[in-house]
Amino acid sequence: MEYTMEQRAALIIDECEKIKSTSPYEIFHDIAKKDFVRIHGPEHHILDGACILTAFYNAGGKINLSEALNKLMFEGLRMPGATCGLWGVCGAVTSIGAALAIIDGTGPLSGEDWGSHMKYTSATLAKLSEIGGPRCCKRDAFAAMEQSIGYIAERYGVALDMPIIKCDFFLLNKQCIGEKCPYNS
Repeated sequence: MEYTMEQRAALIIDECEKIKSTSPYEIFHDIAKKDFVRIHGPEHHILDGACILTAFYNAGGKINLSEALNKLMFEGLRMPGATCGLWGVCGAVTSIGAALAIIDGTGPLSGEDWGSHMKYTSATLAKLSEIGGPRCCKRDAFAAMEQSIGYIAERYGVALDMPIIKCDFFLLNKQCIGEKCPYNS
């Protein structure tokens, strides 16, 4: 079946609302294997942050999960695909940055919290630039989630579980960088 982006987004949100894990990676892994998530695509602009919001909520984070996921879906649907190569900013990172902004309730006019998420996004983008390309939505999601764990623990006092990540999507990725990828299994 061919899905529209809106359908993909809604299915991601539906799946997140059912999952009880406190590991964003486990949530991601379960959903990313579904037929409505492609190996590369703008659905990651929703999926990656949704996994953070879901794990955060399941670990005791104080948010209204349904409202947070729907806001993230709205934000993620506004971002086109290929932002990594065309805009110089990874959709996985911006998705998680949006999730962090939703947790804090920040916006463009926020005071002292205004730049807090930029510390996370800039550090994560630096890590991705060191790994190099070409694109890999799974690798970038793994790195972005991994980078968020410490930030979330420090900022919110919420511990998310993060197992050692080993990619099992590489056979589907024609552009896989193999042993240069830190998640190559």
